[in-house]
Amino acid sequence: MISLPITSVTAILAGLLILLLTIKVIQLRRRGGVVLGDNDDRILAKAIRGHANAVEQLPIALILMTLAEVQGASQALLILAALALIVGRALHGVYFAVHGTHWRFRFFGMWLTLAAQIALILILALTLLGL
Repeated sequence: MISLPITSVTAILAGLLILLLTIKVIQLRRRGGVVLGDNDDRILAKAIRGHANAVEQLPIALILMTLAEVQGASQALLILAALALIVGRALHGVYFAVHGTHWRFRFFGMWLTLAAQIALILILALTLLGL
């Protein structure tokens, strides 16, 4: 049996982030009586995009992490990438879920997310090359 502890913990945290962003969208939809779309509600539109962005970014990162972990990549590097990914996604999510949050949360959240994805691509590639 293959054990993927780093990817598993990261997936749990990613799942919790997506769940929290989903709940935020549901709350805003109920508050505004919005069934479909955003009804030109900027706060709801922002929450919807924050949720969608997490759903767009997290799966590819988790796929890369899984492949790297299966290939025997450095656990220390994977843990660093996982931390950057989760902290980045959390910062990004806070910006989209909490109205009035400073734009720097989004900026640094996206920066950490991209850094984690680049790191995971490099970790997987180097591991495959035996480096």
